[in-house]
Amino acid sequence: MSVNRRRGEVAAVLDGREYRLCLTLGALAELEHAFAADDLGALVQRFSGGTLSAGDMIAVIGAGLRGGGNDVADGAVRSMTADGGVAGFAQIVSDLLQATFGAPSPNP
Repeated sequence: MSVNRRRGEVAAVLDGREYRLCLTLGALAELEHAFAADDLGALVQRFSGGTLSAGDMIAVIGAGLRGGGNDVADGAVRSMTADGGVAGFAQIVSDLLQATFGAPSPNP
């Protein structure tokens, strides 16, 4: 599968199937609502805190799947598997957030 990281796309293998994930504006709006974030800045601040719950990962991966054109509900994401288990899911979330928001600026 070909993905375009300049458009914020990443590829992920879930349940042995390759998917395209992308946090489109609609997917980001979905996450703002899910996390009760007032704006994208609040969403970025939440994600940069260094801790994500399993529920957070489900929401991010679900939104990314739907943004990538897949009809997958969060309930289905809950039962999916990824290579590496929880660490594999965390890597998918990290890749997706990195592709969406870019590299953090180095501290001066």
